Amino acid sequence: MAKIDLNRLEMPRQEPAERAKNFKEVALGFSPEQAKQEANRCIQCKKRNCTVGCPVSVDIPEFIKALREDNLPEAVKALKNKNSLPGVCGRVCPQESQCEAVCTLNKQGGAIGIGRLERYVADWERDNKARMDNKVTLPPPSGKKVAIVGTGPAGLTAAADLAKLGHSVTMFEALHVAGGVLMYGIPEFRLPKAIVQNEVDFVKSLGVEIKLDSIVGKLDTVDELLSNGYDAVFLGTGAGLPMFSNIPGENLNGIYSANEFLTRVNLMKAYQFPAYDTPVKVGKNVAVIGGGNVAMDSARCALRLGAEKVYIVYRRSKDELPARREEAENAEEEGIIFKYLTNPKSYIGNEQGSVKAMECYEMALGEPDASGRRRPIVKPGSEFMMEVDVVIVALGTTPNPLIAATTQGLQTTSHGTVVTDEINGQTQKKQVWAGGDIVTGSATVISAMGAGKRAAADIDRYLKSQG
Repeated sequence: MAKIDLNRLEMPRQEPAERAKNFKEVALGFSPEQAKQEANRCIQCKKRNCTVGCPVSVDIPEFIKALREDNLPEAVKALKNKNSLPGVCGRVCPQESQCEAVCTLNKQGGAIGIGRLERYVADWERDNKARMDNKVTLPPPSGKKVAIVGTGPAGLTAAADLAKLGHSVTMFEALHVAGGVLMYGIPEFRLPKAIVQNEVDFVKSLGVEIKLDSIVGKLDTVDELLSNGYDAVFLGTGAGLPMFSNIPGENLNGIYSANEFLTRVNLMKAYQFPAYDTPVKVGKNVAVIGGGNVAMDSARCALRLGAEKVYIVYRRSKDELPARREEAENAEEEGIIFKYLTNPKSYIGNEQGSVKAMECYEMALGEPDASGRRRPIVKPGSEFMMEVDVVIVALGTTPNPLIAATTQGLQTTSHGTVVTDEINGQTQKKQVWAGGDIVTGSATVISAMGAGKRAAADIDRYLKSQG
């Protein structure tokens, strides 16, 4: 029996000092030799825990087997059979807590780099379109029409699956480009927009129509869509309404929500100034409030835009940091300063009404709270000042209330999320499904995709039951 190789191959990256000054992709990807070397480590388990651990049930051993046999077209086919957005997932999916977490080799510390291989196969397809027969054979039209509201990961996944099942699908996007949070929220150095556009184009190639600049709730309501010929509606509008701390001074100039800051940088291309003259204040001393992936993205963008000092201000310790370890490590390597066990008390402005400082508390950790993490507690008398001229608040988001306010019979929670059944995404309103952040609040791209896939299967069942 061949000896199992536990030496996981790390992906090449730009050097920290270099990448901190540009918006080019940080991870450089595997070479063909490196991809095959990593693929050869897979022991092709019969149990296939990795596929079970994937929210969209990708046939992981199959695509890896084809890759190591140098059959890249077959690897693409196996990968895209379940995942319509592999170029995205290979870059931003937290494989370390999903498919790789249950990889048999993970027990010995050397899980297969599934995400890195997924990225390699997706990029190979994109670079070799002329060699690929990419046309998907679609079934005869069902005669049923489905409206998808939102073109983020949940909506794109649902749309692709429904189109493959023969249904006519129209997507409605409020912005001027499709892709949702993949376009406006995730920076170029982590997810190049050309990759996202390629995935969107694939969904369109299945016959899906995408209507841009179309705000459902303003242009048409959900009820009007159902009255105008659509047999089902899927809501995948995400969670784009930012949350704040509601502390003194939060309305001062120079204080952004992470949503606004990242939208200006990514979607409105402030990072390409002066080719795109998008106004965004960078500042010398920037504080990002929060510890998730969005906080890391915001801090790393501010650094690349020219800030001298960028702080991550997080009220818990490093052990509780919710961001992916890879993203936090990248940020630290690039020079981001982490202020753990720190929480803002108030913001202080100058005579012009702009933030100039932030008063903070030192925190201590108490007993675990509902999240399972130790609750942060203010240390009495620990107040101190930080000099800042830009603050980016990255404390999470909730769904925009427009859909709920204009849709009769749609049940929502006190947090504004839409109530669905836990499995199929059915709402309390007949013919309406929902999935992704509009249901869960801020979560991962792959969890939203899983929700879109499950809802699409249930919508298909419903449409077929209608004759």
